[in-house]
Amino acid sequence: MGALEGVAGRVAGGQTVEFRPSGASMVPLIRSRQLVAVAPVDPSKLAVGDIVLARVAGTVYLHLVSSVDPAGKRVQISNNRGHVNGWTGHGRVFGICVAVDGTPRAGAAAKVLKAEPVTGSEEGPGRSASS
Repeated sequence: MGALEGVAGRVAGGQTVEFRPSGASMVPLIRSRQLVAVAPVDPSKLAVGDIVLARVAGTVYLHLVSSVDPAGKRVQISNNRGHVNGWTGHGRVFGICVAVDGTPRAGAAAKVLKAEPVTGSEEGPGRSASS
């Protein structure tokens, strides 16, 4: 399992995760071993230029959204060197990079998937599971 597989699982589970990816494919946006924060994302809000954690053809990447297809509910993923990794469905986009070395990424916070609020319990008012 690759290093990003574990991160993807945690982000898919609703966590915001900080980690230090390695490699030069995203320079100068992200340099090797810089601290990045990735939060769960609403894929329908993605735009070209967003940095996302996504699975493309079986591999997880922290790369750029280079094109969007809202009707097909998919995005194209590329590195920052011009290489296109391919298209992937919204269900394979786990998170969005919200900060690099503590500096927020413009517009990313508005695309973070918000947790559903808890509206009550199944037991109803004044009752507990043991009554």
